[in-house]
Amino acid sequence: MKITFIGATHEVTGSCYYLEAAGRKFLVDYGMEQGPDYYENKELPVAPGDLDFVLLTHAHMDHSGNLPALYAKGYQGPIYATEATCNLCDIMLRDSAHIQMFEAEWRNRKGRREGKPEFIPAYTMEDAMGVLRNFVRCPYDKIIKPAEGIEVRFVDAGHLLGSSSIEVWMTEEDKTEKIVFSGDIGNIDQPLIRDPVYIREADYVVMESTYGDRSHGDRPDYPAILAEIIQRTFDRGGSLVIPSFAVGRTQEMLYFIRQIKEQGLVHGHDGFTVYVDSPLANEATTIFSENAYTCYDEEAMDLLNKGINPLSFQGLKTSVTTDDSRAINFDEDCKVIISASGMCDAGRIKHHLKHNLWNPRNTILFVGYQAIGTPGRALLEGAAEMKLFGENVQVAAEICKMPGISGHADVNGLIEWAKAFETRPKHVFVTHGDDTVTEIFAQRLKEELGYDATAPFSGTEYDLLENRCIHEAVGVRIVKATASPKTTKAARAYEKLLAMGRRLMSVIRKNEGCPNKDLDRFARDIQSLCDKWDRTDI
Repeated sequence: MKITFIGATHEVTGSCYYLEAAGRKFLVDYGMEQGPDYYENKELPVAPGDLDFVLLTHAHMDHSGNLPALYAKGYQGPIYATEATCNLCDIMLRDSAHIQMFEAEWRNRKGRREGKPEFIPAYTMEDAMGVLRNFVRCPYDKIIKPAEGIEVRFVDAGHLLGSSSIEVWMTEEDKTEKIVFSGDIGNIDQPLIRDPVYIREADYVVMESTYGDRSHGDRPDYPAILAEIIQRTFDRGGSLVIPSFAVGRTQEMLYFIRQIKEQGLVHGHDGFTVYVDSPLANEATTIFSENAYTCYDEEAMDLLNKGINPLSFQGLKTSVTTDDSRAINFDEDCKVIISASGMCDAGRIKHHLKHNLWNPRNTILFVGYQAIGTPGRALLEGAAEMKLFGENVQVAAEICKMPGISGHADVNGLIEWAKAFETRPKHVFVTHGDDTVTEIFAQRLKEELGYDATAPFSGTEYDLLENRCIHEAVGVRIVKATASPKTTKAARAYEKLLAMGRRLMSVIRKNEGCPNKDLDRFARDIQSLCDKWDRTDI
């Protein structure tokens, strides 16, 4: 009876755990790595075709995204997940396959001209459709038996529609051990979905630590903040563009906007239009509504019982076709546009940025985390222009971010979840966090709760019958190709210069409304600086 850690070890994404028990081999999650990749992950120790089943905590791609690739390599067994997770995976894995195939087609078209070998996508639509046929829908809170000697129960993790923590009982040699996989633990008091369920007993715990070193702070009044941003944008004749993740965050935005409209928080712009321009987001919203009675919280259910759809309101328009999407930017009225992707690195949002970034009357509002290296992160850090479809677009729109919004529990929420165990687990394995965060949170579990806690690296094996480490792996860092010291130094100097340029734009905006004589003097200072450095000898 053992567990081997494969992914999301000292990293936030790529969830994957391999277990052997009761003569069976199975996985918990098989997710994609997203964003920067710092450590090498071990390969699965068995061929995919030798696995008996998979348990899936939730539908986010860093937990489910590699399942079609598992199918492509020979896995034909069942995948157990909650009803809502199955529904969301049906749209998300098909969408991922479409992206994989589109990227492969684009790279091969370009590669053929350069004589490069054919690029093979990680999986195809056929693989996605094949693995989706093997999903087994499981209700919350009911024990199921995927194999003799193994029992499983899904409980609500409060992170995403259908998200779960998974309790697994494994019996060998008349001895039963229980291991709990936290999945992603949700933030409390999120709109629509319920708070995470606390689990009271476990022999072993595999626990996420995404926010294991920080607090979200006091919960802001999101409808009031959003209403104020809409108000000032519309008052100056502009539109609000919200880059939003299609599943989860888009539905939260609709929930807030319905409240804003119901309570009349935006004045002088009655009946304003809200466009949701993302086929995936529109499908996800339908799935939210279809799973309301098994997943919604008490507040959302009260609305439903009054005949009110918490995700719908007057003025809501959905965009499906590309023609629908293009038509939005010919609507000259003040409006809200919600579009994917949330970090502006793909999808229809790039078209809306092209049409709206240059206009100082407009606002771009970020409502989620922006990873380093993404266009969204660059805009938040003050980028003066952005290249979109081969064209340099000046950034004149107001750029702002909704504070504190997160679907993850912060460090206090994680500690509360861990404290709920009535008897001390034998061992807690801390995963799903940035490199040092996993260590920091494991140490906090030791000091505050007296837990035996470690943060394993990929390849670590642990015997769950004897409560001992069989093999403690060492993290193998991925070595990136580096430039020469001279080139690196020049790049740093240029990046510093760009940062100063972004700061200058920020200072200019802050001086709006100052006396004309001050603005004239400021303009002359900038003109003098530009005359000095507008060189023609390079």
